[in-house]
Amino acid sequence: MEDGRIVLETGRAERSVWLMKCPPVVSRSWQSSAASADSSNPNPVVAKVVLSLDPLRPDGPSSLQFKMEMAQTDSGNTPKSYTLNMFKDFVPMCVFSESNQGKFSLEGKVEHKFDMEPHSENFGDYGKLCRERTNKAMIKTRQVQVIDKDHGVLMRPMPGMVGLVPSGSKDKKKLTPTKGSDAKRTRRDRRELENIIFKLFERQPNWALKQLVQETDQPEQFLKEILNDLCVYNKRGPNQGTHELKPEYKKSTEEMDNV
Repeated sequence: MEDGRIVLETGRAERSVWLMKCPPVVSRSWQSSAASADSSNPNPVVAKVVLSLDPLRPDGPSSLQFKMEMAQTDSGNTPKSYTLNMFKDFVPMCVFSESNQGKFSLEGKVEHKFDMEPHSENFGDYGKLCRERTNKAMIKTRQVQVIDKDHGVLMRPMPGMVGLVPSGSKDKKKLTPTKGSDAKRTRRDRRELENIIFKLFERQPNWALKQLVQETDQPEQFLKEILNDLCVYNKRGPNQGTHELKPEYKKSTEEMDNV
């Protein structure tokens, strides 16, 4: 910053870059590789992209197919291969960066946008991974803690509690929280909420948004963001106005039920 103005380095402004939305398990793996980099290998290879082209239909809409293979994965059922779904119809975007010294740079223009999903050959492993996460999220750990010298602070009514009546009243009521709204709902951890949603779709294949809000007790806008990633919205047909799991997630849960 010079004289109150931000200096932006634009030497790479015309460079084409890819914007990719990846699952948390992939992001954690890449961050782990970056953290283990040293002077002998400052830029470790984290994955490779395989491009397939149909020579008989070079101009066809599905002639280009992208597949990413992870260089290394964590132990367990972490998928190693992923399909990259490419989108060209998106709002023009640029990528910026900030160095440790506070310098800003324009890294390039987004040419392609990709969504990652497990490759079909890994659906079985990914289904097991989802089931493991669901089972872990269902385990509740409760602890009993003895509090000394709290002077009754924790016994005082909290904001939003109604139904307080004198101790001598015949019509004693329990302390009940006021009816929650979206503004008062607390967001869960994203992974925990995904596991709960998978469990709900095991109970029934189609859910309306209002039903899911009631079941999960989550803010509607936050829940919509998760559903856009995991589900398909039915705009017509017998299930109009409901959500159902995308085929890749539906297939993985069905395979696990048959195991």
